[in-house]
Amino acid sequence: MHRVINEFARKEEMLPRSLNELYENIRDFYVLENKGDIIGLCALHILWEDLAEIRSLAVKKEFQKKGIGKKLLKRCLEEAKRLGVKRVFALTYHPEFFVKSGFKKTEKTDLPQKIWGDCLKCPKFPECDEDAVIIDLDNKEK
Repeated sequence: MHRVINEFARKEEMLPRSLNELYENIRDFYVLENKGDIIGLCALHILWEDLAEIRSLAVKKEFQKKGIGKKLLKRCLEEAKRLGVKRVFALTYHPEFFVKSGFKKTEKTDLPQKIWGDCLKCPKFPECDEDAVIIDLDNKEK
């Protein structure tokens, strides 16, 4: 997981995650393997009673464009619904991927739990260059 995430981070396609951070949040992750090799992963991180974040959605380059990212995202959104989470957001360099799955662009300032939690610790704060997207699961068609 660490290797896959930080490979994308080196290309500035996502933020890096430390090994410690991954272990602290291991239960947030869904992982897809191929012959014992991790080819894709995605995390659902609960921030508040009605708000969760999609984190570290990554699919190895040779497995992209095969629906793996969409499958991982769908799994996270299904879990969010089961937990009663009403809104799920992501900060991303690829908002078009999320928009195709029903997310809408939003302002980062509409996510105070994120801004005053994780973002303050980010080396890019306050000059974040990621786009914010959000989906309202209450209004999403079944």
